Amino acid sequence: MFSGIVEEKSSIVRVVELIPGRLVRVWVSKPKSFNDLALGDSVANDGVCLTVEAVADDTIQFAVAAETLAVTNWKKAVSEGPESLVGHVVNLERSLRFGDRIHGHLVSGHVDAAARVVRVENFGETRTLDVEIPEALRSMVWKKGSWALNGVSLTVNSVEAGIASHGLIPETLLRTNLGSLKEGDLVNVEVDPFARSVAHSVDTYLQEKLGLQEKLGKKIQ
Repeated sequence: MFSGIVEEKSSIVRVVELIPGRLVRVWVSKPKSFNDLALGDSVANDGVCLTVEAVADDTIQFAVAAETLAVTNWKKAVSEGPESLVGHVVNLERSLRFGDRIHGHLVSGHVDAAARVVRVENFGETRTLDVEIPEALRSMVWKKGSWALNGVSLTVNSVEAGIASHGLIPETLLRTNLGSLKEGDLVNVEVDPFARSVAHSVDTYLQEKLGLQEKLGKKIQ
């Protein structure tokens, strides 16, 4: 689990395709502060929970599998080739420990989709960032709720016509890669895990209820 509070920005320095479209190995430049990593640790890269395969003096090695390549903004590794990810700046956060303060909200690192940026507008030192909510997630994103964009915990200022609007403060613009986003870019989005759980429970209940009603209707006929 993570809190959506980015610790460092870093760059992808090498990508090797192991199985076309299904598995790539990624090396990310290791921040100096990440001096406690061990094999098997979890690190969020742009909100994607990845397992540390190896740690060198200056790099961290991860494997990125098919689901991540299909769902996230890293899908261009398939469409444009793995070299297209080299130089990409990612937000990094190490996993939480029991007893840590949670300054954002609980983030699982299981990205739901890649969403498109539709508006970026500066207001002095702040910025408004509008993102199109994927249709399947719209019931789980609401005004004053929280979700994660590229692993950054954000409050939704408003939702209108399927667009979520956010206000980015100077600290967020400085410490994360959200400051370099432009219209048309894709961001990894993860809805609040609790919202996803509630939506799943309601959907399951309604499907079972409708299924039961349909069965009863056929028996009556």
